[in-house]
Amino acid sequence: MSIVDDLLGGITGVTSGLWPDPAAKPHLVDGRLRPCPGTPNCVCSESAKPGEHVEPLSFKGEPGKAWALLKQCVASMGGTVRHEEGSYLWTTFVVPVFGFTDDVEFRIDEAAGVIHVRSASRLGFSDLGVNRSRIDQLRSEFGRRC
Repeated sequence: MSIVDDLLGGITGVTSGLWPDPAAKPHLVDGRLRPCPGTPNCVCSESAKPGEHVEPLSFKGEPGKAWALLKQCVASMGGTVRHEEGSYLWTTFVVPVFGFTDDVEFRIDEAAGVIHVRSASRLGFSDLGVNRSRIDQLRSEFGRRC
């Protein structure tokens, strides 16, 4: 069984590192996180759609400290920072069972005292709630430390 797991993990690891469409690669669109593609494997605090919406992370105090804390929380949960530019942070998480890569993005709104979040699977349709659960766990960890 270990050989099958290794083979499946290798195949999904390679394919989940690819994007079906280069425009889907993580980035801001008009200064906001990208909208979800309409599949249940994506959640975003900047979406108004009930199935996609999650609350942003709230913070009080200095935005720079909140941003640094966010990166610590991401690392403690096994995430990897891929790109940071100004108010934007792109991270990735590998789903343990099959090795799929999920993209988790953040945008800080200093004036509102929130960090917007978007978590999405690169491949597939359903994620069985993994992305929503990840953001809930991150919110809990961030709130505990903040």
